Amino acid sequence: MEILKYLVDYGVIGILIIMSIISLAIFLERRKTYKTIKLDNFKNKKELEIELTKGLYIIASVGSNAPYLGLLGTVLGIMLTFYEIGETGLADTTKIMQGLALALKATAIGLLVAIPSTTMYNYLLRRVREILALYEISKEKN
Repeated sequence: MEILKYLVDYGVIGILIIMSIISLAIFLERRKTYKTIKLDNFKNKKELEIELTKGLYIIASVGSNAPYLGLLGTVLGIMLTFYEIGETGLADTTKIMQGLALALKATAIGLLVAIPSTTMYNYLLRRVREILALYEISKEKN
């Protein structure tokens, strides 16, 4: 059952960290793109919208799936705790607390990834709407 501990520590938490890095990288790239975008380079609103929304689905997916991955780590951590209790036949409070701490760590990291990703997604979506509105205003003037 030692493999479950490594699965939670390196598997679940490792994937959550990778998801967080990907989400942050896309956020920074999109933010830079939004600051430097030239509205005159686009023939129509749909073309602009396609450019503006590239990669946003990834941030949204990270924000919505990270809590589930954290929950998976929680379930595995609790399974590990119950397995160790069943294996020894004793309810050693130290082992129980270690297993529950491992489980809660995965949940906490899942939330730490999901909350900023959701916030970044909402921020970027708001910027997309603003830029599209500016595009429409600029086309009305011409």
